[in-house]
Amino acid sequence: MISINRRSWLTGAAGAGLAAVAGLRPSLADDTPGVTATEIRIGSTTSLSGPVSALGVQARCQEAYFKMLNEQGGIAGRQIKYIYYDDAFNPAKTVEQVRRLIESDNVAFLFNMLGTAPNSAVVKYINAAKVPHLFLSVNGDKWGDYKSYPWTMGFAPSARTEAQVFVKYALSQHKDAKFAVLYQNDDLGKDFVAGTKDVLGERFATSAVVASHEVTDPTIDSQIVALRGANPDVLISGTTAKFCAQSIRKIYELGWKPMHFIASGAASLSSTIIPVGLDKAQGTISSAYIKDVADPAWANDQGVKDFLAFMEKYFPDGNPKEGYNLYAYMVANVLKIVLEQCKGNFSRDNIMAQANNLRDVYVPTLLPGIKVNTSPTNHHPLQQLQLQRIEGPGWLRFGEVIQGANL
Repeated sequence: MISINRRSWLTGAAGAGLAAVAGLRPSLADDTPGVTATEIRIGSTTSLSGPVSALGVQARCQEAYFKMLNEQGGIAGRQIKYIYYDDAFNPAKTVEQVRRLIESDNVAFLFNMLGTAPNSAVVKYINAAKVPHLFLSVNGDKWGDYKSYPWTMGFAPSARTEAQVFVKYALSQHKDAKFAVLYQNDDLGKDFVAGTKDVLGERFATSAVVASHEVTDPTIDSQIVALRGANPDVLISGTTAKFCAQSIRKIYELGWKPMHFIASGAASLSSTIIPVGLDKAQGTISSAYIKDVADPAWANDQGVKDFLAFMEKYFPDGNPKEGYNLYAYMVANVLKIVLEQCKGNFSRDNIMAQANNLRDVYVPTLLPGIKVNTSPTNHHPLQQLQLQRIEGPGWLRFGEVIQGANL
């Protein structure tokens, strides 16, 4: 937990004229909660303990980013006070900590909160309070539901967008392709089914077969065998790393050679591909939208160099090759652009308005051609991906950037 020292709110100058105006409109403190003449308070929850505590490094990296930003003068003359609390990935604790951030710490807005279940526990409360709930660290498509949650916005391409890109590419190679979707029976997996339907439309009923599994299942071998029986040309493994690895292994054992796509969240060379065997994974396709610091292709890239310099100076305890750190740095960079667009007006209404007003924003750690776009009716900031294929010792990007269906 990051402790803070309370500072008094900026008060208006004394005087009869201002006193009269005060009776007609809210005070500055009411207009701009979490903002003083010298400070902007930002809140978040994350997992510093519990089952996914490794993901908590994102908040620590962003704390370092805001330290760098403050040394550079902050935003509109104000320093960023970043307050984040551990919820241990426990939704009940998330409720407690978010209430603390909004009602006690009086933050201006919430940023990059981690996890589907934790955010689900508080999203209605946050929207009822009209607090910007920005750039969540989640991948579910539902976080772009601007009608239900106008104050909430995800960030990374959703699993639904990823499935749309997979299907669009497959159809570009084989216009009459038949599809099989292996999916985990949860929000993640169902987004892969939805994205496939988005592109296939009426063809889905005759051109696709699906098979689900539970996260507690020991294997998905029987599902792969059943899907192969439908003789599809394309297999989409819309699931987590353990089951994507099993699908790679099983189709190899069966001698089946579909065009095989796996979820980007399961595409780690070290934890998924290499343990299965590079020989078994050759030709497997996934997607990417952010530069890989470990890829020699980016050794002389200025965006990567700037990130590595930041890590060395401001977060030396962090691993620069850990993707969570690069992701956290990138999202904080986009938030900086939002705050700069506020032009000193940090009311919650204006912060949300500027989050809804990102037009072809490029940050140097995104892959070339991939840009951030938002609007009041588009709460999916990233909807573009580039495909990558296992060739030889690792992933090799190929083709053009592909846009999701942009529904």
